[in-house]
Amino acid sequence: MNKLSRVLLVAIITTGFLFTTYATALALSKENNVHLSHNAQTVISNSQLIPTTSIWDKKTESYSGNREITIYRSPSCGCCGAWIEHIQKQGFKIKEDIKTEEMEAIKQKYNLPQDLASCHTAIIDGYVMEGHIPADDIKRFLKQKPQFIGLAVPGMPLGTPGMESGNIKQPFTIMAFDKKGEVEVFKEYQSY
Repeated sequence: MNKLSRVLLVAIITTGFLFTTYATALALSKENNVHLSHNAQTVISNSQLIPTTSIWDKKTESYSGNREITIYRSPSCGCCGAWIEHIQKQGFKIKEDIKTEEMEAIKQKYNLPQDLASCHTAIIDGYVMEGHIPADDIKRFLKQKPQFIGLAVPGMPLGTPGMESGNIKQPFTIMAFDKKGEVEVFKEYQSY
């Protein structure tokens, strides 16, 4: 991976993190009637805003195949841990949780198109699962056994599993991709 590709990947992940932080602070300030000045870095949270269950927690898709998943993630990424909790609640078992600073190399190894990158990469049954994909969509994909090599939710959209932020739910698209880098829409979430 060339230097420009690495810079682009880091920029995507950093932008997603910064946007998430900003949007969360903005949402909390509006819902709690708190004024956040440019100098203030403290966000006053209200425990009522933190959902006790996620919309992603309900099980809807059945799947009886392999449930062991290997996850690669940056040691400094917190949202990846929340996504891991989500897939575990949905019956997936963590075979390996590999924390590495070499995420670009992992993404290259598994032929992930650069514009589909997110913060973590998971492997199950030889398929690549990139980013905050809902577990039900992973199950549906695995049951279909398509010709694609994986799924991806590019970036870090608010509202996806592991990226929940109060009532903020950004539209997002799950993309399927093949070895040649060809992509197609697998599923769109406009309102959920």
